[in-house]
Amino acid sequence: MSGSSIFSCRNIEFLKTLKFNDEELQTLTSIEQKEVEEDVFIKLSEFYNSQNNYSSAPDLIKHKHAIFLTNTLVRVSRGYEALDASRTWICYWVLHSLSLLDVKISDSVKTACAKFLAKCQNPTGGFGGGPGQISHLAPTYAAVNALIIIGTKEAYKVINREKLLDFLWSLKQENGSFCMHVDGEIDIRGVYCALSVASLTNIISDKLCENTAEWIISCQTYEGGFGGCPDMEAHGGYAFCGLAALIILGKQHLCDIQSLLRWLVHRQMRLEGGFQGRTNKLVDGCYSFWQGAAFAMIHNLLDSPPDNYLFDNKALQEYILICAQHAKGGLIDKPGKHRDEYHTCYVLSGLSIAQHFESDIQILGSPKNEVRTSHPVYNIRTDLLQKGIIYYRGNKLVEEL
Repeated sequence: MSGSSIFSCRNIEFLKTLKFNDEELQTLTSIEQKEVEEDVFIKLSEFYNSQNNYSSAPDLIKHKHAIFLTNTLVRVSRGYEALDASRTWICYWVLHSLSLLDVKISDSVKTACAKFLAKCQNPTGGFGGGPGQISHLAPTYAAVNALIIIGTKEAYKVINREKLLDFLWSLKQENGSFCMHVDGEIDIRGVYCALSVASLTNIISDKLCENTAEWIISCQTYEGGFGGCPDMEAHGGYAFCGLAALIILGKQHLCDIQSLLRWLVHRQMRLEGGFQGRTNKLVDGCYSFWQGAAFAMIHNLLDSPPDNYLFDNKALQEYILICAQHAKGGLIDKPGKHRDEYHTCYVLSGLSIAQHFESDIQILGSPKNEVRTSHPVYNIRTDLLQKGIIYYRGNKLVEEL
């Protein structure tokens, strides 16, 4: 891989002009915003004060992130008991992060992960968060993604596609939406997860997706983003799910793209450079992907796309490299927060989006900071995604309708 190194034109004096102005009317929201800005300002100031030459550019501490992630695959502490229903997610978060860092995973670890995920699959179809747990669309999405990242025939064959299709049908609602699990809640996450796994494993059909695009569009709000359900507040994760699901369906033309883009550009924080998830909320590293990927998708949908990014990719890379790396490895929400696999996955995914703009690669700092390319719709490394798609297309299950 190769790309051009870029440097931010921001400086301390410029950053001062970007600080939040509460107009002498303090609220809990404004107090928290100013506290976070101060933490970020200190981090950025320390960096700018030391930026005298090329070597002072921020580094992605890949080796520490890799150690943090590989240790999680082997053994976790008792503190992870609360995440017992997210064990398939942990597999995905770790495997995807390692793939973006281009860390090679041994055959023995691949086999162990595939066998564990097989234990999470239920005879009736779909995956639970762990062995013996009920099938749920969220861990099903995570498990399918993880198996495609593993990328071996052993992993591909874990997925019982016929039963997976039965599971999806058991969740499908007449209005086009999907329950997260049998008799469970209904929101736009379910639609995205269902369409993602169905399209990846080649079991998608027009009948399965009947009325789904129309239901998704009903979730677009007056702000331009998407809520979890009709009449809910626009949210970065839901906006990603809505747009990505429409693209999978080939129905992106139904979305008010200009309105969505207007909402998105206001989610990048002026001083921090990272993204917030909702209006008047704080910056959070995970939205580097949820919001960043939406920009990447929109760029490809515009009739006359600009030559540059639709957001400030330099500022986002600054936030990630300077403010969202834990000194011991792993990535975080914001300065002062604990590291975890979730934020490590989505912050690295956002870094990938910020670096890879079609054929133009823009890397803040050293070329060694580059991570691999992740697909904005599926959030799987692009080469691994193509390999999995080719495999399942060669093993068709659903007849053309």
